[in-house]
Amino acid sequence: MLNIFTLVNGRLFQEEIESLEELARFKPIWVDLESPSPEEIRWIQQHFGVNIPADALDDDIEESARFYEEDNGELHIRSDFLIDDHETPRSIRVAFIMNLSNPELRSKGVLFSVHKEDLPVFRLLRMRARRMPGLIEDAKEVLLALFDTDAEYSADTLENVHDVLEQVSASVLKGKVSDSQAEAALATIARQEDINGRIRRNLMDTRRALSFMMRSRMLNAEQFEEARQIMRDIDSLESHTTFLFDKINFLMDASIGFLNINQNKVIKIFSVASVALLPPTLIASVYGMNFANMPETQWRLGYPYAIVLMIMSALLPLWYFRRRGWLD
Repeated sequence: MLNIFTLVNGRLFQEEIESLEELARFKPIWVDLESPSPEEIRWIQQHFGVNIPADALDDDIEESARFYEEDNGELHIRSDFLIDDHETPRSIRVAFIMNLSNPELRSKGVLFSVHKEDLPVFRLLRMRARRMPGLIEDAKEVLLALFDTDAEYSADTLENVHDVLEQVSASVLKGKVSDSQAEAALATIARQEDINGRIRRNLMDTRRALSFMMRSRMLNAEQFEEARQIMRDIDSLESHTTFLFDKINFLMDASIGFLNINQNKVIKIFSVASVALLPPTLIASVYGMNFANMPETQWRLGYPYAIVLMIMSALLPLWYFRRRGWLD
């Protein structure tokens, strides 16, 4: 899917392109390619003279290939963006391409983005740019606005993670926790830990991208200050992810501790039963020995006496354990 974005009266307007002739009628500042077809990539190359790398959508790339500048002045930035759909949270890599050095290129002042899926950050920026005139003025501000919106989306997601952990904390720390409740709590905690870890990684990636933009001297003074403000926001979010990691570890240990307590209760029942049955087992063994003169055969009440003796020998340890509180 090929979408272009143009500025009209300070607002960002979106157009879906279905042919090369239709593309030639617009002067966009942002060209967004979502799972582009080979034909759409060819349109971009013919109209803008920009080469889309073959590995633009690859997840496994060298770290040195995430941020670099071509000889023709093209800036290449690979950055990850979070998708939290409450089922399978994941990070989607986006390839950004921008050329601001050669005024003869038709791609001057145009940001190109290539990704596999539609991203919540992109949708949020499109909605804001349509409603707020003057939010974006050129391609560089589109990229900065995407990183700024990504930081806000990460902050909202971290707030949701904290709310979920508070609910888990209320259920785990209320007292008695069954195995099923502890199992559900562990599953929820594991998912929140995954989201928190992905956000921390994406924030680190965004920080590196902003640092590359600041070092490349592509930003003016106002945009440079905006990039520094985004990095300060990222610093505060990273400290919050550390707090959430500590909370997750505490709840994980508490849930596993309740599981161990429940297992120990089961083992304690078997231990008490085995100790309580030792005396009657001993009595039964003595009375079952093959003596020449067996008490059971010579005494009419021998068998009832043996049974009563075994029951009393079993109840006595249980009474003692109950008195000591070992059965509570």
